[in-house]
Amino acid sequence: MEKRVRQALMDIVGEENFTDALIDLVSFSSDASKFQHRPDGAVWPQNTDQVASIMKLATEYGLPVTPRGAGTSLTGTAVPQRGGIVLDMSRMNKILKIAIEDRLVIVQPGVVFDDLQKALDPYGFFFPPDPASGKVSTLGGNVGTNAGGLKGAKYGVTKDYVLGLEVVMADGSILRTGSKCMKSVSGYDFTRLFVGSEGTLGVITEITLKINPKPLSIQTCTAWFEEIKQAGMAVSEIMRSGIIPSALEFVDGNCLKAVNQATDLDLPEVGAMLFVETDGYTKEETNYQMAKAIECIKRHNGKNITKATSPEEAEKLWTARKAAYGVLARLNNTIIVEDVTVPISTIPDILTKIQDISDRHNVLIPTLGHLGDGNFHPCIVYDGTDADETARVEQAIGEIFKVAIEMDGTLTGEHGIGLDKAIFMPLEHDEIAMKLMSRLKTLFDPNNILNPGKMGLEV
Repeated sequence: MEKRVRQALMDIVGEENFTDALIDLVSFSSDASKFQHRPDGAVWPQNTDQVASIMKLATEYGLPVTPRGAGTSLTGTAVPQRGGIVLDMSRMNKILKIAIEDRLVIVQPGVVFDDLQKALDPYGFFFPPDPASGKVSTLGGNVGTNAGGLKGAKYGVTKDYVLGLEVVMADGSILRTGSKCMKSVSGYDFTRLFVGSEGTLGVITEITLKINPKPLSIQTCTAWFEEIKQAGMAVSEIMRSGIIPSALEFVDGNCLKAVNQATDLDLPEVGAMLFVETDGYTKEETNYQMAKAIECIKRHNGKNITKATSPEEAEKLWTARKAAYGVLARLNNTIIVEDVTVPISTIPDILTKIQDISDRHNVLIPTLGHLGDGNFHPCIVYDGTDADETARVEQAIGEIFKVAIEMDGTLTGEHGIGLDKAIFMPLEHDEIAMKLMSRLKTLFDPNNILNPGKMGLEV
């Protein structure tokens, strides 16, 4: 990095909030994906004005800028692929306002998801999206990737709760979008445009979120299925039965075997295990929904249906689902967690096809995910030092994406595109759509300095 740029950055944020030390740059070179690239420096801005000054400097010198939260991205979104500056937003971590009477909160992007939940708990409210990385992931990253999670079947994803944003543009100008109202149709919806844009259009510095009252009653149950397709058929029926579970999760037989190898849970090694949660404001409401779900499960040969009778029992039932990823990551030296979504009616078919792809390519693909909204996470576990196996893995991943798109699905339900899926974007989006997205990127970021290389937007 040029000395004058280095000094200018320290003048903006203070010497203690700048680094170009090798040990730090190595840390900033990767996220939770397989991708790596070292930046030239990193800064921790403290406020919007500092972010604006950094962007003006970056525009002047043509420096790439990669916004970063907790680095939990599974697609390379936070990897500084073109070097330049990492803009670590983790120290902009204040909850600026909790307005229960307006059912909203205003936060900085570095606020950790779970910290917001803890702050809302005394008021009896919560922020419904529930990403698996919520203990560490930041709200700026959640907005940037439109994060979802276990509660998506009933409560939706991040975009359903973002009312407004403050965004620093590539040239350092500051844009405010949306409003503090529950509804607004005034002008173009810039808020939705930035949600899920992965830092390619601007740097989010303030977020206004809608919040919900917490349900007072929760019921949980699990069930086993000899065949994975039976679990898919049960889910499809549950979601058209007139109820909306708050969570509807599953793990397949490969996940169950892996959990048994690493724990003493002694789970049945069957085709799939289903996890159902219903919630509401009375026990009667919650129990009615659960009874309907169990009827559907039984009609599709669900077995060993177990209902929790206490929060402690519920937490125990969830153990297998919550432990799955950590266990799978220890099976070999490389794991890729993919993220495709299909219409709910096609769930049984895609589960079967993922198994077929796994068998044909002789690649281990344990699958888990959020069946309630059709979002799957095929987890490809393999030896990344084996060139032949790596080639088979790449073929399998391409086929999974192709199958999902053929079923009117999408490349990603919650992880985003990043670097991982950039080359597959034309599978889902036609030439006109890709050109329009690229033109929007150029309009907002004419010098291509905001998180360049991501989402396949560059022509």
